[in-house]
Amino acid sequence: MKELRLPLSADEKRALRAGDAVLLSGTLYTARDCAHRRIFELLDADMPLPFALKDAFIYYAGPCPAPAGKASGSCGPTTSARMNAFAPRLLRLGLGGMIGKGEMSEEVRAALKECGGVYFAAIGGAGALYGNAVKRSECVAFPDLLSEAVYRFEVENFPLVVAIDSAGNSIYDRTSK
Repeated sequence: MKELRLPLSADEKRALRAGDAVLLSGTLYTARDCAHRRIFELLDADMPLPFALKDAFIYYAGPCPAPAGKASGSCGPTTSARMNAFAPRLLRLGLGGMIGKGEMSEEVRAALKECGGVYFAAIGGAGALYGNAVKRSECVAFPDLLSEAVYRFEVENFPLVVAIDSAGNSIYDRTSK
């Protein structure tokens, strides 16, 4: 299993292959559908974003409230396909990649390849495991969205699988190429 620290360099992203298991540490941002819509409203209005997109990774998740002594409650991945309409533009603006659950569109795959990004798959049903990997959490935007707000997470040993690598290879392919 590869141990990686965010932000990932272009060389580190290029070295990853679909199917590689990794333990990711560093800074992630959570964002689901509603937060993506608000991010796009800011972009469309040419207003500053609540975090820098350059080399950032977005985790498609909405954390549960943190119990006493924890930085986050359970925080499992949400279905990534709901972000298909948003991901290509964010990648072209410098996003390093995403983390979520399930397949993404061919347009997202092409944008990952074009921009050298990576899409990691998180394990559905393992929200407690992911919540325990969060060492610090801070709401950085849209607190009115509650669990769907944007949070900055500091994570340690966040277990993931490379779902789509920067060459466009996918663990979801049903036929060999």
